[in-house]
Amino acid sequence: MDWSLFFMQMLNGVQLGMLLFLLAAGLTLVFGIMNFVNLSHGSFYMLGAYFAATALRYVHSFLLAGVIGIGGGMLAALLTERLALRKLYDKNHLVQVLGTFGLLLFFNEAARMVWGSQPVFTSLPSWADGSLAFGGLSYSSYRLLIIVAGLLVALVIYLLIHRTRVGMLVRASSTHAEIVAALGVNARLVNTLLFCVGAGLAALAGWLVGPIVSVQSGMGDSVLILALVVIVIGGIGSIRGALYAALLVGMVDTMGRAYMSQMLGGIFQRNVADAAGPALASMLIYLFMAVMLAIKPDGLFPVKR
Repeated sequence: MDWSLFFMQMLNGVQLGMLLFLLAAGLTLVFGIMNFVNLSHGSFYMLGAYFAATALRYVHSFLLAGVIGIGGGMLAALLTERLALRKLYDKNHLVQVLGTFGLLLFFNEAARMVWGSQPVFTSLPSWADGSLAFGGLSYSSYRLLIIVAGLLVALVIYLLIHRTRVGMLVRASSTHAEIVAALGVNARLVNTLLFCVGAGLAALAGWLVGPIVSVQSGMGDSVLILALVVIVIGGIGSIRGALYAALLVGMVDTMGRAYMSQMLGGIFQRNVADAAGPALASMLIYLFMAVMLAIKPDGLFPVKR
C-alpha cells in the first residue's frame, strides 16, 4: 500500500468532514434546538459561495469577500425567516418539509436567473496557494486552512452554547419555551438569531469550498443530504455529535471512493471491480448510517431533554 497516498486521503476525509460539520452544525441548531425541519439550509451554503465569488471580483480580497459572503447569507436568511419561515414554526414537520423544499427550488432558480447556468470559478488566495511538507508528505495549504477553520468554529460554538448567557437562553428555549417567554425573554428573537447563525455557518462553508469546487445553482442539494446523514448519526441537537459524525462520514466517503475498487479487485475480476466500486462507494455512507442506527438508534451523542 502507498502510505503517503493513504495519509493524504485521510486528510482529505478530515477536510470533507470539517465542511460537513459547518453545514451540519447550523442544521443541528435549527433542527435540534428549534425543532424546525429546514430543507432550504443548503441554499444558504450556495448563496454564501455565490456572494463571496461575486464580491471577490470587485474587492480583490479573499477575506473581505468571505465577510461579504457570510453577511449576505445571513441577510438572506433573516429575510427568509421573517417573510416565510416564521409562519411554519408551529406547523407539523410535513408542512415544514414541503414549505422549505419549495424555498430550495426558489433559491436554485433565482441563482440561475442572477448568475446564469454556467458554473462560477474562483481562485485560491495567493497566501494559501501552495502546500506544506511534513513527514515526507506534501498537502494543500488551503485544505489545511479549512480543517483549522472547522476546528475553530467547533470550539466557538461549544463555548457559545455552554459558557455564555446567550447559549443558556438558547438551551432553555429549546426545552421550556413558555417559561423563558414568561421571564421576559423574546423567544421569537432568539429563534431568529439562531436561524441566522445557522445560515451563517452554511455560508461560511460555501465561501471556503468555493475555490476548490465550481459554484453553481443547486450545489447545496447534495451536500444537504450529507449534512442530514451527519446529524442523524451524531444525534439530533448535539453539536459534539455533529463534529464526530462529520469526521466519520468524511473519512468513510473519502476512503470508500479511493479504495473500494481496489478492495473489490481482490475478490472479483478487474472490470467488475471497476464498475461496482464507484457505485458501492457512493452508497457507503448510507450503509454506514444504517449500521450506526442499528447499534445506537438515537445517534452517537443523543441529547437528553
